[in-house]
Amino acid sequence: MRGNMANISVIGAGSWGIALAKLLCENEHNVTVWSILPEEIEMLKENHEHLDKLPGVKLPESMGFTTDLKEAAEGKDVLVLAVPSPFTRSTAHSLKNLVKEGQIIVNVAKGIEEATLMTLSEVIEEEIPQAEVAVLSGPSHAEEVGRGIPTTIVVGAKRKETAEYLQNIFMNQVFRVYTSPDVCGIELGAALKNVVALAAGIADGLGYGDNTKAALITRGIAEIARLGTAMGGKAETFSGLSGIGDLIVTCASKHSRNRRAGILIGQGKTMEEAMEEVKMVVEGVYSAKAALKLADQYKVSMPIIEQVNEVLFAHKPAADAVRDLMLRDKKLEHSELPWE
Repeated sequence: MRGNMANISVIGAGSWGIALAKLLCENEHNVTVWSILPEEIEMLKENHEHLDKLPGVKLPESMGFTTDLKEAAEGKDVLVLAVPSPFTRSTAHSLKNLVKEGQIIVNVAKGIEEATLMTLSEVIEEEIPQAEVAVLSGPSHAEEVGRGIPTTIVVGAKRKETAEYLQNIFMNQVFRVYTSPDVCGIELGAALKNVVALAAGIADGLGYGDNTKAALITRGIAEIARLGTAMGGKAETFSGLSGIGDLIVTCASKHSRNRRAGILIGQGKTMEEAMEEVKMVVEGVYSAKAALKLADQYKVSMPIIEQVNEVLFAHKPAADAVRDLMLRDKKLEHSELPWE
């Protein structure tokens, strides 16, 4: 089922990077993990476990660890870029002169760059034009992937051969990988769902129920698909793993940091207090402003995204935001459906 052994470096030692490194190691690839933090690499070398981000998940003895980016990049078949989205550009910039022509970089972070409104693969391509950039996304909490819980994701690449090569590298009995040519749609679904997950968390924090969450998920994917298709993504992608699949898991899971931050905001904390308490990068906060700017640029209606921005950045009370969503103008559910 799997191809030959590949030399792979995972750039970034957060929970997702570590979970994927473990998976790749167990798939019998040669895996090195890079982190910019010497104390993090020391801890990983000593314990073969990330005590902070993924406690209880033991890492294979064969896994290598380094703070040297040159060592991490050179002679590798694949680089898995797993740094948080705000650091994607700076990390790609540092890798620029270390990446050879046609080397595959798989981005596994989710987000839109706030200043440029570029997707992360576009950011990487701008910084490292000689690389072949692919993306991996879907409903996949690191805490569960690290424990070998069955998970399904999608790999997006411009070339079919690249997608299939990566499918072979990542896939095993508990990690099923689909392929797709729609890199743009996969990335937009992945980034925008974090903003809707903040909304779902806010609703939980306010004490609302499952009806409210189902409404947010359903109308949230409608917003994401409206913007995503306007930007060149394919409608099918938004009903797939990196669209509705990722949205469901991020809105409903106890592992979701976006939802957890939303719960705290719904309970009355400020965005800053919520971010401080979650202690991990809350990607949705970074993507919320970008999503609103894109909605404006592409003239797409995104009421949930609008209200999340109001709550995050204009200190609007969360209960008022929900009321305003409920009291908007009356609408058809699907404007394309004709009456008899």
